[in-house]
Amino acid sequence: MDGGRNGRHTDRATAPVGERRGVSVAWFAAFWHEAVSNDADRARLDPLLAAKPAVLRALSHLPSSIHDPYLDDCRPPAPVLQLCFADVAGLNAARGHLQILATPDALRSLFGAAATQRGLRARALPVPEPRQSPAMCSYPAAYEGKSDDLDARVTHYTTHRTAIMAHFPHIRETEVGTRPHWRGALSWQHGIHGLRSKVVFDNPARLTAALNAPLPHDMRADDATFRKFTGPVTHFPMHTAVVERSRFVGAVVAPRRGG
Repeated sequence: MDGGRNGRHTDRATAPVGERRGVSVAWFAAFWHEAVSNDADRARLDPLLAAKPAVLRALSHLPSSIHDPYLDDCRPPAPVLQLCFADVAGLNAARGHLQILATPDALRSLFGAAATQRGLRARALPVPEPRQSPAMCSYPAAYEGKSDDLDARVTHYTTHRTAIMAHFPHIRETEVGTRPHWRGALSWQHGIHGLRSKVVFDNPARLTAALNAPLPHDMRADDATFRKFTGPVTHFPMHTAVVERSRFVGAVVAPRRGG
């Protein structure tokens, strides 16, 4: 339960989509493969994600298509999974349950794919018109490598950069992820992101319109004020779906062996 304003408690797993706010811990898993997970995979995957202990929010991201006048990072991962927990303890407690995702039956079309995982402290920041629809198009950004002063860079990003992003037309969510101390349950390679961010729109057309508006010019200018940062920066548009936990919580879910 989440202690809301005026003592009101809100179950973050079932709260209206426009009410998400505050700080949580997010676990991301990205799969790099020529194939994209299929409908049969997703039918098995959604209950596995939703049934994880202590999961507040489960998201599944699949590749989308937009036009960004500044960036083209080629083929995105498919899929990207995101599980949100109240704190690092919740993520660590789910380690054993997450291991089932690495079994052959969890994502059959992607078995053997290169996979990376990352645990981050995720901060949801306010936007003028929060999302009220379950449909969304996300634009996550990953900053890899090192900075000469990561704390200063994160502070700048969460204060100055997000203030610019909040003025994108029709933006529905903004999220910034930074490093916590956590333990990975799977043998997948750990991502080295010092910083991640995500903006969310209703659909690819609105994301494309926002990226082609004048505002991204201000973001390019803001780059010049960042602390130096080495390493790649990637941006991938993704169709994002919320896994409906109410359909699966309480069910005993296990992958079935065989065909």
